[in-house]
Amino acid sequence: MRRRDLVILLAVGGWPFAARAQQKAMPVIGYLHPNLYDPASPDVTAFHQGLSETGYVEGQNLAIEYPSAAGQYDRLPALAAALVGRKVDVIVAIGGASVMAAKSATRSRSSS
Repeated sequence: MRRRDLVILLAVGGWPFAARAQQKAMPVIGYLHPNLYDPASPDVTAFHQGLSETGYVEGQNLAIEYPSAAGQYDRLPALAAALVGRKVDVIVAIGGASVMAAKSATRSRSSS
């Protein structure tokens, strides 16, 4: 095999690998809940079903973080700030206190 043929073969054969290497990492959702995380709860089940209907399956093409305030609502701002600091792609906030904490964390992060 001539050198030119080898270079062409490597360039053409290596293209799919280069394209895969440039793809974005798996998206991450932060699921912020004021109480203990329960994977069997109707809310979580519906959330996962909705994701799967749009082609997303946790652990396959999506990661989900589940920080929980365990009923201690004063922990929500720190948990929301931690999600923002980890640069999750989306925050799903359950309940008014979680929504306010996420709103505050994203507002202060975007203005700095």
